[in-house]
Amino acid sequence: MRFWINRRTDYAIRVVLGLAKHPPGTRISAQQLSEEMLIPLSLLYSLLKDLNRAKLVKTYPGPKGGLELARPPEQITLRDVIEAMDRLPQVSECVTEPGVCPFSNACPVRRRWARIHRLVVRELEGTTFADLAREAKEPFSTHSHSWPSHE
Repeated sequence: MRFWINRRTDYAIRVVLGLAKHPPGTRISAQQLSEEMLIPLSLLYSLLKDLNRAKLVKTYPGPKGGLELARPPEQITLRDVIEAMDRLPQVSECVTEPGVCPFSNACPVRRRWARIHRLVVRELEGTTFADLAREAKEPFSTHSHSWPSHE
């Protein structure tokens, strides 16, 4: 059972948020995104491969290249990015893995776990990167705290 977002997925969310904060159609360099979102450049390149494969981010090589979202931020949800990198967090295996528990049909705890799982999924599906970009008023790199750097 796992109910957390792993660090790699957390960084991928930062990548998409960093791109969503720029006007639509704006390409930015990997270096700029790395600095704005405090993501080590080597990790950023690795994340971009996964996000590009999932058709969430477009990468353009060369001096006039750069990075941009593959779709408008209104059409990309937290769930999209999480599933591109890993799998959805789960409250209990009994909710997401049929047959794991012999009591699943009659278990009152399973019903609670299922309700919590539905709430989490609904929140992830209902949160777009346009929403998050509106809430992000300034680049993270200008905040007084720093994010841990893990590659």
